[in-house]
Amino acid sequence: MENNYKLFRVRELADGDDDFVMAIAAAFLEEVPEDAERLKKAVAEADYYTAYQAAHKMKPTIDLFELGVLEDLIVVQDWGKLEKKDEDVSVQLKTVLDAIGKTVEEIKTDFNL
Repeated sequence: MENNYKLFRVRELADGDDDFVMAIAAAFLEEVPEDAERLKKAVAEADYYTAYQAAHKMKPTIDLFELGVLEDLIVVQDWGKLEKKDEDVSVQLKTVLDAIGKTVEEIKTDFNL
């Protein structure tokens, strides 16, 4: 439990409400993988605006669950926001997507979702 993510801040936010922690974990599973796919597709298609939007939307959740890839996600977000056509963000994108994939599997197991 909590190898690829941390629940400290989620628990702090929940103030002892285990149902709330479960709801936040379920919300992570609903939203983050979908946003990650959107981000992956946007980067592949050099759709800067969509890449920026997807990365920006994911930032608070990635930070809350402490996946350890916030800086990489910000690099991808800024690539989209500033339309950095001459910059390759594939390494950062892969790091973010790998972390999300591992976390999704771990949360499913940890919370029986």
